[in-house]
Amino acid sequence: MANGQWFPPDWPERIRALADGDLTPVVPKRAATVMLLKDTDAGPVVHMLRRRASMAFAGGAYAYPGGGVDPRDDDRLVRWAGPTRAWWAERLGVDETGAQAIVCAAVRETYEEAGVLLAGPTSDSVVGDITGADWETDRAAVAARELSFAEFLDRRGLVLRSDLLGAWTRWITPEFEPRRYDTWFFVAALPEGQRTRNASTEADRTVWIRPADAAASYDKGELLMMPPTIATLRRLTPYATAAEVLAAAPDLDLTPVLAQARLVEGEVVLSWPGHDEFTKRIGAEATGRGPA
Repeated sequence: MANGQWFPPDWPERIRALADGDLTPVVPKRAATVMLLKDTDAGPVVHMLRRRASMAFAGGAYAYPGGGVDPRDDDRLVRWAGPTRAWWAERLGVDETGAQAIVCAAVRETYEEAGVLLAGPTSDSVVGDITGADWETDRAAVAARELSFAEFLDRRGLVLRSDLLGAWTRWITPEFEPRRYDTWFFVAALPEGQRTRNASTEADRTVWIRPADAAASYDKGELLMMPPTIATLRRLTPYATAAEVLAAAPDLDLTPVLAQARLVEGEVVLSWPGHDEFTKRIGAEATGRGPA
């Protein structure tokens, strides 16, 4: 039975164009995504959203809250708690301005798409219930880019809690994609008193699911996912609590994973270094969206 690996229908054509020198790779945009976790009697569960089937890219696929860095995410108005910007710069492999932008993007996108805010009035506190109408007005303004995240935090008198995040892995969209992202994946525990909801315009449902169960459903072809998503799920399965996941994060390798493609006897061979399960041979006749 085919698994739930998703690939776009135009990949074979674009890969061949890249190999022939007819396609110039797009510079990837920096992005961040967050795997929210909470503990249950059966072990930690992760929050996932399903992209609307109407979406041009990865429609119907399961993913995590996330998105691109906003140019204003490096605004120095941001009040900061946890590891310093210099520490994050070394951890993420960027400069300090870039580190703040990436961490801010992770916190902002989680707020925009899941209604969860990793910030508090002080460096050792986190906001509680943020489901009121006034909060929703601010969240919508941030999502619409009418209000920068720095301005939102300043208006609310909030401190960004970078210590609630753990950098987990990094993936870069393949060179043959027309829209490319250099994405840092983070882990975080759902703050006490907060709850997730589907606040994303790109998702039609959300679930809390054990990583092992999600991976098993992917293996059966029941859940559609892109390689970075299923790879991060598999990496979560050994841990018994969200705290264990966060404790493990600082020691994980963040060398970016970038897909490689080559032509072998007329077929496209697509692979992701260090992730042999995703290697695919795509014939010239490959068309349509869905499990590969």
